[in-house]
Amino acid sequence: MSKPGDSTRPHMLYIVWGFPPSRGGGVYRALATANEAVRAGFRVTVLTAEAQAFRRYTGSDDSLLELLDPDVNVRRIPFRWPVREVPVTGDGSFRDTLRRLRRKAIALWGRLPFPETNYGHWLRPLTHAALAIHAEEPVDLVVATANPNVTFAAAHALSQSASIPSVLDHRDAWLLDVFSGATVKPSRSREARWERRMVTGATELWFVNEPIREWHQQRYPEAAAKMHVVLNGWDREAVGHVAPPRPADHPPTFGYLGTISAKVPVAQLAQGWELARAILPEGSRLVLAGHAGYFSDPDARVTSALEDAAARGIEIRGPVPKREVSSFYDEIDILVLALGDGRYVTSGKVYEYIATSRPIVAVFSPTSAATAVLAGYPGAVQSKSAEPQDIADALAAAVRTWRETGAGDLAERQRIAHRYRRDQVLAPALQRLRAAI
Repeated sequence: MSKPGDSTRPHMLYIVWGFPPSRGGGVYRALATANEAVRAGFRVTVLTAEAQAFRRYTGSDDSLLELLDPDVNVRRIPFRWPVREVPVTGDGSFRDTLRRLRRKAIALWGRLPFPETNYGHWLRPLTHAALAIHAEEPVDLVVATANPNVTFAAAHALSQSASIPSVLDHRDAWLLDVFSGATVKPSRSREARWERRMVTGATELWFVNEPIREWHQQRYPEAAAKMHVVLNGWDREAVGHVAPPRPADHPPTFGYLGTISAKVPVAQLAQGWELARAILPEGSRLVLAGHAGYFSDPDARVTSALEDAAARGIEIRGPVPKREVSSFYDEIDILVLALGDGRYVTSGKVYEYIATSRPIVAVFSPTSAATAVLAGYPGAVQSKSAEPQDIADALAAAVRTWRETGAGDLAERQRIAHRYRRDQVLAPALQRLRAAI
């Protein structure tokens, strides 16, 4: 653990919701940020929710705890999700109607401290804990990551009260729908007023891709100079030991690994696979692995789509713990990156896929931000659209790419992968902050 009173290194407070053992997609960026901050010369205190909250509400992966630098001090505080503690059945009964009304009342109550459904009620305890940590051991820099955006509000409160620099790390966007590109709240809404206040008070703002940064720069031109792109990346602990691609002397195994949300075009992919099987080598397989939705209880819409996919000959694998990710990629010849469409969508998985040196079938619109990440990667095969026939054609084209891969292609894939290694991405940003302090 970091030693209180060690004045030789500045103290960074990192406020985050999804931290190990959370298994959410953003947990890998959060874990890496804490670890890299230690390497950059900070004493790091992480302020997050108690582990039981993740095990109860979102699902957990305890193997992630093994990857945390022992010098990171983790302060956990209670988090409750009151809405999820009121079960509804949807059976139309009077009792169920009352439960739904109770849920709505709880949700409205929770938004009073901060206008964010399910998380607004956490603002007071989170801010209190941040101020208490600063009182115990003065904080030199506060960094918060979202979503949820309530972490930004707590960082803003500490920054303003103690006159210390703050960094707001956007994994997503609050007022921008990254799929449709629509602005989701009017400029005079509570959400918009809160965001303007926090943007104005921040020392730096980080975004995971250029389109999201540009959107915020246009909205807040006076703060444009302090907005930076800090990409996602891949983690050596997860994919640093993936075996080299196998020779193309057998029927290929296609694979998808990632959270399977309702935005992932599972139905179109399943239909495309069914069409492609007539032209793919006999014995070809497609494996889909990952959580069905974002919470501990599977998303019924995703479960239904996966059941249909299984009926069409696709293997459904389920969640893969972090320590087993490399083994999963070892058995895959061609990766399938299926994403919800949107100009502002990148996904952290695109970097992990690149790190494997496998061909990648891009099942999303060419206008997606993820397309820019794959640009120049030998082996990327872009589906023209998410229509089943275009997906089938892309799967077939990927087989040709797989068979034609040469030593030069592999070397170039590895060169590009090195650029996106997580420490290569995070270190410059953290070192810049360390030098400024």
